[in-house]
Amino acid sequence: MQIHTEILLATDSQVTKNQLVKQFVENQPGGHCSLVLGDKQVVILKDKQWKSLDEIRSIAGEVSRSVAAQRVQSATIQADQLAKKWSATDEAVTAFVEGWHLGAYNFDRYQSKKANPVTKLIVKGSCQASVKAGRVRADAMAFSRDLMNELSDVLNPETYPEVLKDHFKGTKVKINVLSKKEIEEREMNGVLTVCRGSKYDPSFVEMTLQTDASKPLVALVGKGVTYDSGGISLKGGRDDSDMRMDMGGSAAVSGALSLLAYSDAKVNVVALIPMVENTPGPDAVMPGEVIQYKNGISVQVGNTDAEGRLILADGLIRAGELGAKYTVDIATLTGAVVGALGTEIGGVFGDEDLAYKMKKIGDQNGDFVWPLPLVDVYEESLDSAYADCNNISSMSVAGSITAGLFLRKFAPKNNWLHVDMAGVMDKQKPKGYYTKSATGYGARLLADYTVSLH
Repeated sequence: MQIHTEILLATDSQVTKNQLVKQFVENQPGGHCSLVLGDKQVVILKDKQWKSLDEIRSIAGEVSRSVAAQRVQSATIQADQLAKKWSATDEAVTAFVEGWHLGAYNFDRYQSKKANPVTKLIVKGSCQASVKAGRVRADAMAFSRDLMNELSDVLNPETYPEVLKDHFKGTKVKINVLSKKEIEEREMNGVLTVCRGSKYDPSFVEMTLQTDASKPLVALVGKGVTYDSGGISLKGGRDDSDMRMDMGGSAAVSGALSLLAYSDAKVNVVALIPMVENTPGPDAVMPGEVIQYKNGISVQVGNTDAEGRLILADGLIRAGELGAKYTVDIATLTGAVVGALGTEIGGVFGDEDLAYKMKKIGDQNGDFVWPLPLVDVYEESLDSAYADCNNISSMSVAGSITAGLFLRKFAPKNNWLHVDMAGVMDKQKPKGYYTKSATGYGARLLADYTVSLH
């Protein structure tokens, strides 16, 4: 038997004319409830004015997860119903569709019991372009989630490029994968150093999407550490399985490119992803060693668990070589940013005007970010007696700031931003349109930021 449900607002006459139903809805916890009304199953969205597009995504995600658990095959909502609670119908529809598909997301490929399929959503009204936009945005974010959730023995520096090639097959994205030999020829010595303890060779992936050559070149640099054990400076967590998500920056960059490619955006963008695994081994880099970078800067490795910045440095140098007008790097970089901002918002450093611009974009698309300062006086904490600088600070505070100061040494001089997403890479329980585990953070943020640049 096929089960169908209709999504109604609490202000709908089918609800308000029945006092018992109206009172039942008002007394239910949460933002929605399911019930049988007459001869049909319905979901009622409670009478609450939405204050942001993310509230629309969240309620859609909650409803989607709920009806999928009830094995409902399809659900219908009227576009004009959404318009009653949000001023712009197209925005409301896109946000609802996006939240719907993300809310019932599951990564169950290694579980014997599979999740219920996502309930098919039917939006009635002349808004199919908005429906398509919502689906593309959800798919891009889900792709980022898939990459982050994948096991480190499946997604590693040697297999990761092939996953990207397969995903972008048939699009206008051009992919160039640098092998270890080519990385050596390019003198990407941070990448070569960090990967020394791993059984996997490193990769450096360059993905370009140029659909409008008149637009400025935007470089998106994503940290691709497919597993971070800390190297010789070994981590000691109770459960370090989420360290497979230390490639969250690369997942954000890949998801952003997916969103741009599948939405036919007019852009000129290059994604740069250094890919390594950071593990101890007979050849692993030892604390105290010095890396000589292509731009002339030498770096002493004070701690091998501060490896992300060592490979991002090569990515930032490459962005400069390509002549990017705008550069953004993104990484699960520091625990310090979690102490500063918690688990609901990322930190952004760099050009103040662009950081504020990115914040406003994140406020709308749900990838929230907050501008943080690069305090020049802290830069001396990176001094080394043996090299131009150390990869860790001598201070016990301001770790996310000093990491940003380190990256600034390698970034193009103008129009650079650094996003630290360590606190927002995963969720511990389902809520809104997020499910337990990887969030897919950054895909929407980077894509929308890229489109906004002229």
